[in-house]
Amino acid sequence: MRKCYFDHIATNPLHPDVLDAMMPYFKEEFGNPLSVYDLGMNARDAIENARTSVASLINTKPSTIVFTASGAEANNFALRGIAIAKQNQGKHVIVSKVEHHSILNSARFLEKNGFAVTYLPVDKYGLVDPDVVKDSITKETILISVAHASSEIGSIEPIKEIAAIAKERNIIFHTDAVATTGNIPVDVNELGVDLLSMAAHQFYGPKGAGVLYVREGLRIAPLIYGGIQEGGRRAGTENVPAIVGMGKAAELAKNEMGKRMEHCKRLRDRLIENALKIPNVYLTGHPANNLNKRLPHHASFVVEFIEGEAMLLMLAMKGIYAASGSACSSKALKSSPVLLSLGIPSALAQGSIVFSLGMGNTDEDVDYFINEFPQIINRLREMSPFAKGWGEAGEGEKCYTG
Repeated sequence: MRKCYFDHIATNPLHPDVLDAMMPYFKEEFGNPLSVYDLGMNARDAIENARTSVASLINTKPSTIVFTASGAEANNFALRGIAIAKQNQGKHVIVSKVEHHSILNSARFLEKNGFAVTYLPVDKYGLVDPDVVKDSITKETILISVAHASSEIGSIEPIKEIAAIAKERNIIFHTDAVATTGNIPVDVNELGVDLLSMAAHQFYGPKGAGVLYVREGLRIAPLIYGGIQEGGRRAGTENVPAIVGMGKAAELAKNEMGKRMEHCKRLRDRLIENALKIPNVYLTGHPANNLNKRLPHHASFVVEFIEGEAMLLMLAMKGIYAASGSACSSKALKSSPVLLSLGIPSALAQGSIVFSLGMGNTDEDVDYFINEFPQIINRLREMSPFAKGWGEAGEGEKCYTG
């Protein structure tokens, strides 16, 4: 049976060159970066080289890169660190309704601790309206956080416009760029952001390595207290192999980005075109033909009369690996809050399916999907008590519009 991994938004396989770069730091170069002898200095140099590579990926100075253990930690660090540092200036935070759980749950934590939080609505494509951001700002607003792109629907937000509004009002702006960094060009200066989160495993690096970019001169309270690591901003003995791996992955991503985007978009477009030939299948997120509006490797749908979990199981039985909703919530049998925010009815949102492609995918993988996916949909609808007469509908719609 063919194996087709279409879940790169959840995680990626480790690039062979990244593994090669990491291996010495598991064995010979095992020193603690704070040690003053050669083993420690070698480890410290490796970290600083990785910091330079990551900084180059997003066009910033190495001193603005703070290594974390994940994108989720970076998001928590951004929200809670700024809230604590700026609480004497105000206690109002703005986030969107389509954020990752690490943002939304951090916002709820702040609410429980005396902060007011505004949750921005989105349009049918999952996009935040900058004018709504502007109208949501109060004298108490200290932080705005909007994801660069949604891992669930693939839509790319107008970050540059929102950041400009925040800067004009002297408000700190953070973007969760876990889904974008290493997959599309990300330049912190062009975007105008103060804080940006990323994760190595999204661009063929190791799990357990993330980064929070902190604009030079910006004061932020540590999330983890202890030693002097990361300039006193993130305590704990550094995970040297993972950091080295993230640096190598960043270097490769910068050099290969154009090729990766072109490869994934071509396969993605074929997948979308053929999936939408199935009746009552709708694309979620922004239409795919604009690289500025949707991630090039991302395709997401809702399928009428079928539950996403059932599709996942039957696809897996055919060797096709996908996702339903975000990776952190796919085990929860409830409608995705992201899809509900788009105005998609709860029953239809239950039929969520997400495919994300990578450099290991081929035309033969997409051919296999094109053959198997309609058969799986037909089989599940034949079993569904809600699908009577479904075949009378026309071809699937380009995008769900209500």
